[in-house]
Amino acid sequence: MKLFAALREQAGAAEREIELPADARVSDVWAALGLGAEPDGLLYAVNREYAPRERALADGDEVALIPPVSGGAFRLTEEPIDLNAVVAEVADERAGAIVTFSGTTRVESRGRSVLHLDYEAYPGMTEQVIDEIAGELKSKYDLCEVAITHRIGRVGIGETSVAIAVSAPHRHDALAACHEAIDELKERVPLWKKEVYEGGEEWIGRGS
Repeated sequence: MKLFAALREQAGAAEREIELPADARVSDVWAALGLGAEPDGLLYAVNREYAPRERALADGDEVALIPPVSGGAFRLTEEPIDLNAVVAEVADERAGAIVTFSGTTRVESRGRSVLHLDYEAYPGMTEQVIDEIAGELKSKYDLCEVAITHRIGRVGIGETSVAIAVSAPHRHDALAACHEAIDELKERVPLWKKEVYEGGEEWIGRGS
């Protein structure tokens, strides 16, 4: 059992072993952890794929509890992001437009002074889900390439936490795909953000 972000802190460990009956389903996992009421928006992954609660579990399955996500990457990095390097990944002779998005850490959030952010990811699954998003965007829009890089670990004020670049023959598709890419990343990718501010800290949920 893998746990992330606030759930990891609540459980006091990133991994837990639990015993379930032979006919157990995903819906049986939370109660077996003994962590109180199940939080709103909790999702489950089995063997690095999102799974419905009715899915039957087999011996050896890797189950992960996915708190509401915040966020791609084809790449995750602990180093500062070079936007020019991300743009270079989508360079294409067919492109008539390259659109970028750069998300940065701001000093004020919800009336509080932020000191820094801490990002945590589910390696392997994060890249897989982002790859799926990129494939969906390419099937929906006329694109050349999509590149996403996301920071993990500590990100200071003014630093870039995520960079997205989309190239396309025409600007309309590039603009629409870039906008959709960040929205889908925040909703679907197993990547979480802790906001550390003066006097406390808080894990920030989906869509932030």
